[in-house]
Amino acid sequence: MSLLDHVSPWMDEDLALFRDNVARFVETEMVPHDEAWRKQNHVGTEIWRKAGAMGLLCTDIPGEYGGAGGDFRHEAVIYEELSRRGISGFGSAVHSICAHYILNHGTEAQKREFIPKLASGESIGAIAMTEPGAGSDLQGIRTRAVRDGDDYIVNGSKIFITNGYLAGLLALVVRTDTGSRGLSILIVETKGLKGFRVGRVLDKMGMKAQDTAELFFEDVRIPAVNLLGGTEGRGFAQLMSDLPYERAIVALCGVAAMEGAVAATLAYVRERKAFGKAIAEFQHTKFKLAEATTVTRVARTFVDRCVQDVVDGRLDTATASMAKYWVTDMQQQVIDDCVQLHGGYGYMNEYLVTRMLADARVQRIYGGTNEIMKEVIGRALLG
Repeated sequence: MSLLDHVSPWMDEDLALFRDNVARFVETEMVPHDEAWRKQNHVGTEIWRKAGAMGLLCTDIPGEYGGAGGDFRHEAVIYEELSRRGISGFGSAVHSICAHYILNHGTEAQKREFIPKLASGESIGAIAMTEPGAGSDLQGIRTRAVRDGDDYIVNGSKIFITNGYLAGLLALVVRTDTGSRGLSILIVETKGLKGFRVGRVLDKMGMKAQDTAELFFEDVRIPAVNLLGGTEGRGFAQLMSDLPYERAIVALCGVAAMEGAVAATLAYVRERKAFGKAIAEFQHTKFKLAEATTVTRVARTFVDRCVQDVVDGRLDTATASMAKYWVTDMQQQVIDDCVQLHGGYGYMNEYLVTRMLADARVQRIYGGTNEIMKEVIGRALLG
């Protein structure tokens, strides 16, 4: 058994079969199209409908709302199989988080109306929170929603919105009053929505196939019944309560990418020769891969515990923040070492580790910057 082989303690026979199906879908329906997706800066809508038809969207959402009725382990398998292959354009994590906002905080009517559309791939979900002047600091949000009869009138803009170009459904964070209790979330269906406009698909360092976009709202009318949960001022609490779930996903994607990069590098150094012998035979190569594999195994053990804690409903904010910041820091380090072992080829986008390195950088920024993660952990320790 290879040192890279690892069976997570949360796996079972049914999940192993599910993993086989997911891996087959990713290999046949995604990997061959990844280069084209990166060139066009989005994955298109067809792959979303295919994933929905295969039951690969909203896998941990109850069947009564159109989901697959599984748990977070099923989501974990999907993120792992995507991340190990460097498929960063398919924004299923944000899509799932959007669905969970509705599941965890929506009214019964909202759950039954909107979640099935996400589960089938009919609608692609996005979370419209960040603004040009508001990232980690939610107090800076200026997009305003003013009640007008049976509607809210929304004005403002958003930036860095994952799935923004293709999104058919937004969890839109707006200001309905002043202060931290002045934030609310509106469920917005974008098709044919007057006054709504998608701006640029942003030119990023990595994640080239991911449609990260600007969004603009000018006197957009949203039915008041689309206020998440039906009560104003709950947006901040709703966002905070789902952060452990989101940060567990970021950490999970990070360790799976590390595993994929180390595996690709092992294969490369066995084939590549220098000075008459395989690079794998040099002591430096062995030491670097030993370090990378050890860090990856430690990260995997921590993340496996977080996965089980999500399933059991006990993952706390501080632990999720630890996993998010440390794993993504290590992800950058491990993949950079893998690129170095590829030499000049490690700078070529045709190699998996090259794309992984560019994709990894944002992991330390979104979901809350790693500096914010340390602040959260410090507060939990010191009050």
